[in-house]
Amino acid sequence: MSFRETLAAARTTNRSLLCVGLDPRLGLDDVLLFNRAIIDATSDLVCAYKPNAAFYEASGSEGWRILRQTIAAVPDAIPVILDGKRGDIPNSAAAYAAAAFDELGADAITVSPYMGGDALRPFLARPDRAAFVLCRTSNPGAADLQDLDVGGEPLYLRVAQLAMEWGAEHGNSGLVVGAADPAALRAVRARCPTLPILVPGIGAQGGDLEASLAAGLDAGGAGLLITASRSVLYASQGPDFADAARAAAMRLRDAINAALPPFDPP
Repeated sequence: MSFRETLAAARTTNRSLLCVGLDPRLGLDDVLLFNRAIIDATSDLVCAYKPNAAFYEASGSEGWRILRQTIAAVPDAIPVILDGKRGDIPNSAAAYAAAAFDELGADAITVSPYMGGDALRPFLARPDRAAFVLCRTSNPGAADLQDLDVGGEPLYLRVAQLAMEWGAEHGNSGLVVGAADPAALRAVRARCPTLPILVPGIGAQGGDLEASLAAGLDAGGAGLLITASRSVLYASQGPDFADAARAAAMRLRDAINAALPPFDPP
């Protein structure tokens, strides 16, 4: 199946728009054991997982091994989005895509649009994979570039339009829009009615869940991947961390569902 099909199936089966970030703290005694416990505890509550490559790359070759095995530990029915924020000239981008999709086994990857469409083409060339384009992020410096006026609209809306066009052949592009700015999320959804949007910033980062859902849901009452990492992974610092993670994920999944229109699986 394509990424979009796998995502839709996971959403329906688990009744979930929740994406859990697998971002282990540096210095954990056994990162792989921790990740597997989190996955085992939450895989029936999520629509996707999102490991951030930086937390693994910082540990060198061992981190790369753990990342590969973490992705392999995710059930096949749940898609994995590698948060790598890649973006380079085409031949380098092709190598990044091969690393993410073939070496690591990810189903999708986050990418930077700054170098333009040819730099993202290798990530979008495979119909069974997907790329989520950074659009309007939540970091304090985001406005330095993303809010610049381009022909009477902010640059992030131009990026949203381009991302839709770049992925049109295979229908496999998505966007990253942070929860900190529901107005931007609403504008992006209006521009791109059908694209999946990854929404980080809920949970420990304090994003407004209900405002994000109201702004970003598509016409079918879906289209969002609400991402939480620390608030789920570290719901407990003790030996009950997996049980606490499950409870936190369930609370957030249920809070999302409570704010949705009636759920009617296709």
